[in-house]
Amino acid sequence: MKWYKHLLLLACGASLLAACSNTKELELEVMSFNIRYDEPNDGTNSWDNRKDQVLSLLKFEDVDLLGTQEVLHHQLLDISAGLPDYTVVGVGREDGFLKGEYSAILFKKDRFDLKDSGTFWLSETPHELGSKGWDGACERVASWALLSDKANKRTIFFINTHLDHVGELARREGVNLLLSQAKELADGAPVIITGDFNAEPESDVIQNVLNPNNPLTLVSSHTAAINKKGLNWTFHGYDKVPLDERQVIDYIFVSSAAQVLEYEVLPMQWEKQFISDHCPILAKIKL
Repeated sequence: MKWYKHLLLLACGASLLAACSNTKELELEVMSFNIRYDEPNDGTNSWDNRKDQVLSLLKFEDVDLLGTQEVLHHQLLDISAGLPDYTVVGVGREDGFLKGEYSAILFKKDRFDLKDSGTFWLSETPHELGSKGWDGACERVASWALLSDKANKRTIFFINTHLDHVGELARREGVNLLLSQAKELADGAPVIITGDFNAEPESDVIQNVLNPNNPLTLVSSHTAAINKKGLNWTFHGYDKVPLDERQVIDYIFVSSAAQVLEYEVLPMQWEKQFISDHCPILAKIKL
């Protein structure tokens, strides 16, 4: 019976190797980018004058996951047409369909399978389409996707949002809702959150995201990265905000078990054109 035991050991070893291959580490490149809604009064910085440079930058960076903010429907059509290798998830915040800004997410088709996705509103009634929360000036949404890596079947949860620019209560409560919903929807998978939070790193809003007593324990790639490059701020208003008043308000948060290998704030311009009033941010993470 020694031959039988030998075969059994070989089978067990193969099973263990298969299990290990399904739990190997993932390296992901993630971007958060407030692209600035299409405002004709922006003149030389209006969407028609910068969309080619935006697409050129996105193709060059070729990230795995992209969280966008302030995207109007026709802008999303331009981005989607220019990036055919990505799947898009998101809806307009005003009606849950096409109207208003999207907080759309994009992910590489050849890398991920979509297991589930959706959008909720940052309000007291998160599943009511177009609902406005607390003291917020605008409707605000979070769009999310539960993704399975095709190579090793590992699942990740990716969510993207844009917090209110006026309501302090809306930002604080919006973060609480964001974290609790992410905890529930992720179902134990590693979490990546991108977005324009309209809050500086020292603010109560951001410190609340990083609070270990919250439903999710997250770290900011801005502070956790091993290597950091680029600018020290993310919002510049097309280079009109004085240097000493520029702030970090855009973020990539990840589960605390993740390792942030690199973080970068990209330049204001690409191919000699402003691409937005925000700088895109990049993080390379290992899960």
